[in-house]
Amino acid sequence: MEIHVITAFPAIFESPLNECILKLGQKKKLVDIFIHDLRDHTTDKHRQVDDYPYGGGPGMILKPEPFFASIDFIREKHRIESPKIIFLTPQGKRFTQQKAIELAKEEYLIILCGHYKGIDERIRDVLVDEEISIGDYVLSGGEIPALVIMDSIVRLIPGVMNDLDSAITDSFHMALLDGPYYTRPKIFEGYEVPDILLSGDHAKIAEWRKQKAIERTQQRRSDLLERMDQVSTHSNADKS
Repeated sequence: MEIHVITAFPAIFESPLNECILKLGQKKKLVDIFIHDLRDHTTDKHRQVDDYPYGGGPGMILKPEPFFASIDFIREKHRIESPKIIFLTPQGKRFTQQKAIELAKEEYLIILCGHYKGIDERIRDVLVDEEISIGDYVLSGGEIPALVIMDSIVRLIPGVMNDLDSAITDSFHMALLDGPYYTRPKIFEGYEVPDILLSGDHAKIAEWRKQKAIERTQQRRSDLLERMDQVSTHSNADKS
């Protein structure tokens, strides 16, 4: 998989890309991550990527020319014909585990990081395939969301994690929150590990974990269970 990120602030990515899952995926040569400096594709001596908005108003707007030039450069240099191009914005569809699973199947992904007040609308109209938001709040730019999305995608690529089961049993992967886990010591300050986890009966342990996951989801995110019921209802209706 190749992931290309276009940003006016490439230094933000230096440390995260050299740690943990993102580093591991690259080291195993299962993903190549390229950070492209938007300013490298400007044409003026000041390397200006933003300008005042037409019609007035506060803030600065990222110009269209550097983005178009960046994508042309990526397509030509890396010989990519049909990349999936994503723009990160609070106006996009909310990012979910299901979306991470879908994106992990892409061969080429280009992520556009906005900044300042916004980007020229022509970038969205012409270049962008999909707009994504990581939550209902505003950040200074798309760089941190890009790291969030890359981390969630790369860990799903087969071979990146030594134990893929660890990834596919995480919260949200099966539409439930994850249940409780315990490790050594067996007793800590008077608090004991549940006996079922020490029984050696893997079938009963699996059932216990599933039940605890359902209970935790009901307590903390009952909307997920309601969504599961709706999907099940629609699925049964389609079959009938």
